Amino acid sequence: MTELPERALQLIVSYDGTNYAGWQIQNDQRTIQGALERTLLKITGEKIRVTGSGRTDSGVHAIGQVVSFRMQSQLSPDVMRRALNAELPPDIVVQSARNAIPEFNAIDCAIKKRYRYLLQEGRIDDVFSRQYAWFVKKELNFAAMQAAAQHLIGEHDFASFESVGSERMTTVRHVFDVQVLRSERHEFDKVAIEVEANGFLYNMVRIIVGTLVDVGKGRRPPEWVAEVLAAKKRTAGGMTAPAHGLYLLRVDYPETCWLD
Repeated sequence: MTELPERALQLIVSYDGTNYAGWQIQNDQRTIQGALERTLLKITGEKIRVTGSGRTDSGVHAIGQVVSFRMQSQLSPDVMRRALNAELPPDIVVQSARNAIPEFNAIDCAIKKRYRYLLQEGRIDDVFSRQYAWFVKKELNFAAMQAAAQHLIGEHDFASFESVGSERMTTVRHVFDVQVLRSERHEFDKVAIEVEANGFLYNMVRIIVGTLVDVGKGRRPPEWVAEVLAAKKRTAGGMTAPAHGLYLLRVDYPETCWLD
């Protein structure tokens, strides 16, 4: 029997990372990649390897994780989306699916990514946010954090904002935007820190957040962030913020990646 040609698909996937050991498949661990690949096998009968735009750690969430894979199945993108959502666990949802060019790869083709980190201020922890925001126990100096964030914009060596032991060709990244945003729509105040860049080092966003929180708590002045950048060593900056407040928000690609 003649084999059908392979085709490439792109998915945008949201998930609650609370009960997963991260994105990447690990032996005897519940992972997002593993759940997607098992479900694709069930739907198509094909052993499919999926690629995620970001290998999120245990406890990290996604609003717009991009997933790429190749398959022989002729199911349309919308039928595939509905089939996946019917079979996946309820804490993983496929928001959209579309046909992509044959060489599309969720990592290699990305031109920029945006992450969001949620903080909760106040004297009392919000029990319903414990897995979704970092409780900092103190009102933060919002203006100081905004001023400090501006030092991160542009092309810099972010060696001070990478976990020790990581291996990269270069630690230079271009940060396009850093926003510190406040929401008072709920009983418990939330602060969101959003970072957009052409790429991220391991734990880069979480270290940026920990550093900005030091400024927000008054431990350091806003200009200290420029000194952290210049030091090019991990010990110069703030702590690595907990994983559960981090969300992969969006990943952008050239329009030439899509067939529809």
